[in-house]
Amino acid sequence: MPSIQQTYQPATINPPFTITDPSSRTLFTSSSGLQNAKDLLVRYKQGKIQQMTPELWTAKKIVDSTLHPDTGEPVFLPFRMSSFVLSNLVVTAGMLTPNLTTTGTVAWQWANQSLNVAINSANANKSTPITTAQLVQSYFLAVGASCTVAVGLNSIVPRLRRLSPATRTTLGRLVPFAAVASAGALNVFLMRGEEIRRGIDVFPSESEKQRTKREKDNQPLESLGKSKKAATLAVGETAVSRVLNSTPIMVLPPLILVRLQRGEWLKQRPRMVLPVNLGLIFATSIFALPLALAAFPQRQAVSAKGLEEEFWDKAGHGGNVEFNRGI
Repeated sequence: MPSIQQTYQPATINPPFTITDPSSRTLFTSSSGLQNAKDLLVRYKQGKIQQMTPELWTAKKIVDSTLHPDTGEPVFLPFRMSSFVLSNLVVTAGMLTPNLTTTGTVAWQWANQSLNVAINSANANKSTPITTAQLVQSYFLAVGASCTVAVGLNSIVPRLRRLSPATRTTLGRLVPFAAVASAGALNVFLMRGEEIRRGIDVFPSESEKQRTKREKDNQPLESLGKSKKAATLAVGETAVSRVLNSTPIMVLPPLILVRLQRGEWLKQRPRMVLPVNLGLIFATSIFALPLALAAFPQRQAVSAKGLEEEFWDKAGHGGNVEFNRGI
């Protein structure tokens, strides 16, 4: 199997709305369809196809939403960003179910952090792999943190007697957000802590002319070495993007649902609470995820002077180096 360094072929990443598109075209592409998409892009990079066509854009969308940028291998389907909205829909609805028992709270927080661990692991920068022991340790720490926050806040909110019942109800619906936001950020740092300790591969930035020539010659971009400062930036930004993603998803649907449940229509149709909740979560997720991913570029260019001194005289175009942030 070729090394990561040999397979790293950075290209312009599609906008987040295309990477996260949960359509059948990106989710269920066959092996032959994926290979065809890769072949089309190779021919374009080699100059055999002169113009960007709708077919090429579709091929690029398939490749960017399916393959990991470090390894060049397909990300396991449920953990791709294009599957994120659907994969999270059930567990998010579970966490936001009104009047959950302590057992239900723990079960859904456990399920959510289990999914987060899998997604973080599948989409992390792969130039610094994590061991199975580190993965297991990070998993249980993240699960423990989210369950502790959720159960702790659920026990505190009812004791706030000075607040009105309506305010306590609203705060109770926001408990899952506090648990998910805090544990989600912690999850990223735990799962990708090895990157910070050992560093991630950084590469020289290229001008468009340099990139075109290299891609035409089918040459990989060689790593300059591993940078701990780049890793800290990559992991930190990913943790922030997780909070940015969870904020509207875990805040807007429960607040809207509280308001709707006070109305006569939903009072008379209690069986509609679950479908309405799912619809609110799905609609919010469709817009929240790409916006959160867009906050920081997946392939990031930074000044070499901002990293370790060993990279100062190895910078590429514009004095910059680049790295895969992971998502």
